[in-house]
Amino acid sequence: MSQSATLRRPVPMVLADLLPGTVVRDILLVAGAAGFVGALAQISIHLSFTPVPVTGQTLGVLVACTALGWRRAAAAMTLYAVAGLAGVPWFAGHTSGYVGASFGYILGYILAAVVCGRLAERGADRSVLRSLPAMLIAEIALYAVGLTWLALYAHLGPAATLAEGLTPFIAGDAIKAAIAAGLLPAAWRLAGRRGGTPGKPGTPGTPDELS
Repeated sequence: MSQSATLRRPVPMVLADLLPGTVVRDILLVAGAAGFVGALAQISIHLSFTPVPVTGQTLGVLVACTALGWRRAAAAMTLYAVAGLAGVPWFAGHTSGYVGASFGYILGYILAAVVCGRLAERGADRSVLRSLPAMLIAEIALYAVGLTWLALYAHLGPAATLAEGLTPFIAGDAIKAAIAAGLLPAAWRLAGRRGGTPGKPGTPGTPDELS
């Protein structure tokens, strides 16, 4: 392959771009990400003092949606929410349908997916130092939606909302963010595609990024 051909080759924006294919690949990735989050949702612990369970969903969202980029990630989490409402039993505890107080977190996954997917397209998943803040920002977006829904649904004040919808999950979600922040840069290293943040979203990288 000539040097000019190499320089014209687009740099993968996110991990999913390393896989060959286009439409069929993207459909499979979207469905697979939704299924992955649904599988981790079955790691579920119900607490007596809050209607929101502790689950593995957040880890699934952070890892899968960062790897997909924001468009595929948003599609995956929308599929997860809509299919769950329609009867697919992949919400926490093999449930489906409208799940009341915790449904806001499911909607929050969509916003979190957009955030971490978009940040990944800007190279935030290439190193742990950049990946960890991206994971935390995505979790903040998730809680912004989830806590708002919980407060409105359960008619809770600010203190009660935080006590039931945030405080019990801080330590666990910090660990999930750390795990995701370690896995994604490691995946890039395994793929041999380290470094190089795209100059602008949707455009190929510079020649230095291709070296």
